[in-house]
Amino acid sequence: MIKDSFINHYLPQRFLLKHFSNTKLVKRALIHRSLGFDYQGIETLQIKPGDWHSIAVILYVYGYNYLRSQCAYDVAPGGLLASVYHLTRIEYGVDQPEEVCIKVFSPRKDPRIPSVFWIWKSVDFQERESYDMLGICYDNHPRLKRILMPESWIGWPLRKDYIAPNFYEIQDAH
Repeated sequence: MIKDSFINHYLPQRFLLKHFSNTKLVKRALIHRSLGFDYQGIETLQIKPGDWHSIAVILYVYGYNYLRSQCAYDVAPGGLLASVYHLTRIEYGVDQPEEVCIKVFSPRKDPRIPSVFWIWKSVDFQERESYDMLGICYDNHPRLKRILMPESWIGWPLRKDYIAPNFYEIQDAH
């Protein structure tokens, strides 16, 4: 069973209010960073890379069984890289499913984030694309290799500090 302090430390206030009746959990200060709500009212949370796998397991256990999408972006030249996960709680008979957006920021020098492939299999190609374009290594991903660029390609094309090579591959026009 997951300890109360662990749940209290990692999950958003709205999630706790809806899923846990223990008032001690709700009254404690939560240590997470809410990045606000988007235009549809979906809460965005910032999670540390080291905590992401544990939080992903908890979210899955409590019903967030659908990974809608995963993407990544370069926050700023020389800055952090971000991996973004959009999770949905799909239930029978519910017209408006609950959603949450998770952002995991990683330093660009050694960008490592735990893979959630073993929780949501649909993240397979999405994490591979994030690796291919931005160089984010997803630990424990079973097939983490380039998916769009040739294996011999040097660099990460979607990083803001990427310098394009001065050559273009000659292709046959058929």
